[in-house]
Amino acid sequence: MKLQGSCHCGAVRFKLESNSPVPFMRCYCSICRKTSGSGGYGINLGGDKSTLKVKGRKHLSVYRAMIAETGTGKRKRSAARRHFCKHCGSPLWLWDPTWPELVHPHASAIDTELPVPPEVTHILLASKANWVKVRAGRKDLKFDEYPTESLAEWHQRVGLGS
Repeated sequence: MKLQGSCHCGAVRFKLESNSPVPFMRCYCSICRKTSGSGGYGINLGGDKSTLKVKGRKHLSVYRAMIAETGTGKRKRSAARRHFCKHCGSPLWLWDPTWPELVHPHASAIDTELPVPPEVTHILLASKANWVKVRAGRKDLKFDEYPTESLAEWHQRVGLGS
């Protein structure tokens, strides 16, 4: 499916192909919540990085979060690059060199009509803000940490994958 997206002020527009365009996963970690989730969570989609076309690239900025290393008390810079418009602050997509073939646009930045998910996976609930009420349906899956099922595997399991 071809996805088109933009920032709020229109300075950045982008398009890409996605085999997993259903906004099925809500991430409650502090990074997603603070950089893209005013509802207490962020929603990313999956896309083919080689198809990403951007207009207004000069208006982009990139944020790389600092992450606490488990058990050490030290912090390290995340490999993930969160792209946003430097004028209006709209979160646009995440790219991580660990999986260079993928790009993860934020569902909130997509202008194309997206399919409604038959169920939602709620992840990193152990780090959600205390004010956030998880609104889970009866078929929804919930995880304190990361699930083992990938974005592509979820789409396959529910019959939406290619």
